[in-house]
Amino acid sequence: MEERNAETSRQPLRQKLLPLILTLAVIVADQVTKALVVAHIPQLTLFSDDGVIRVLGDYVRLIHVRNKAVAFSMGAGLPADIRLVLFSLMPLAIIVLVFVVYFRNDEFLPLQRWAICGILGGGIGNLIDRFFRPDGVVDFIDCYFFGLFGMERWPTFNVADSAVVVCIVLFALSFIAQTRRAEKS
Repeated sequence: MEERNAETSRQPLRQKLLPLILTLAVIVADQVTKALVVAHIPQLTLFSDDGVIRVLGDYVRLIHVRNKAVAFSMGAGLPADIRLVLFSLMPLAIIVLVFVVYFRNDEFLPLQRWAICGILGGGIGNLIDRFFRPDGVVDFIDCYFFGLFGMERWPTFNVADSAVVVCIVLFALSFIAQTRRAEKS
């Protein structure tokens, strides 16, 4: 009987630890792809597009750019010390807070746990760049955007960014579905 109680008390911990595999996978995939880009694709400059690799013509290209700011290069003009606090130290604190909430909360659905871990992996992947790459976060996926919203090309991104966006969408959809189910009950 005691063995069964010990097993059920460990079950929630297993359910919380297993999705951390996704966190690790995102970090590894992100850092490996960035290392390959840095090693094999010259950094894009205003005067040269040497090293642009067309994957699907001009629709999807691999390039090598650095971003010292956040999404859409917001905050690039801020002083370095302000960028350090806003784009490195504050995200680090948020990641720690999310880990604490993740492990203390027993209400997340399995999909929500996996989504949170994907978001954490992406956040940590970019944070590694912020702390260890003084030139900024390595971005390399460049997509044509058909002139939508006045943009010819979508802002260049990386594996970590992709994981964050996909997992935020999955988390939101899961949360909406959960809320609808609760309203019907």
